[in-house]
Amino acid sequence: MKASLLFLLACTAVLAVGARADTPEEPKALVQKVQELAQKATAMAKDAFSRVRESEAAQQARQWLSDNAELAKQRLVWLKEQLAELWKKAPAV
Repeated sequence: MKASLLFLLACTAVLAVGARADTPEEPKALVQKVQELAQKATAMAKDAFSRVRESEAAQQARQWLSDNAELAKQRLVWLKEQLAELWKKAPAV
């Protein structure tokens, strides 16, 4: 996560330098370009954070499934035993 934010900041710095190179004589245009780049960087950061949240949720779901898989197997075995007992008790038709 820290590496991706550092990468994002580095990209923003490179884009800002590029904006400066495109408009060396026009400060208003430079400010406008930097603002646009900052908005893009903010959008990219929000996207990165939402992906991390989605990833964490998926990881928690996988952990929950793996933690409860054995319990589910035990419940299925118990249910199978209960059905077998009921089948034995049922009168033959």
